[in-house]
Amino acid sequence: MHCQAPINQARALDALDRRLIDSYQRGLPVCTRPFHTVAERLGASEAEVIARLERLQEMGVLSRVGPVFDHARAGASLLAAVAVPEAERDAFAELINAAPGVNHNYAREDPAREHAYNLWFVMTAPDEAELEARLDALEVRLGVPILRLPMLEGYHIDLSFPIPWAELERA
Repeated sequence: MHCQAPINQARALDALDRRLIDSYQRGLPVCTRPFHTVAERLGASEAEVIARLERLQEMGVLSRVGPVFDHARAGASLLAAVAVPEAERDAFAELINAAPGVNHNYAREDPAREHAYNLWFVMTAPDEAELEARLDALEVRLGVPILRLPMLEGYHIDLSFPIPWAELERA
């Protein structure tokens, strides 16, 4: 889970919300029913855990619930970007989102005006050949060139951290 609780929302979280966030930033069970396993460990029902996770996402406390994996072991991927007219950005984003293997599609502004690339996304595929075929097909569909930025060196960024609940309540 990736948690981004603003200070004012931290006060709205009860003990179970906090235990859920603290316990599963890392180590979400890998099994058929992970939320059932989490629920058993927290003394709650599976439905309650799922409902709380959905609520926490709706509140913007959690941005994502899911696995993080080594993409190099799972196939091929790369960061890509396109430069599209601002007025048509949402339409282009929809086309990108519909392409197979696309995730992390986001708008990015460049206040310094160093480049025109304003839509960025990650595309994955089972292997390099399929990745290139997917990018080529998307490029034709979009009608604009895709900047392809393959990863040269990987870095692990551990985004889990202890949340200072008491400190947030005092703020």
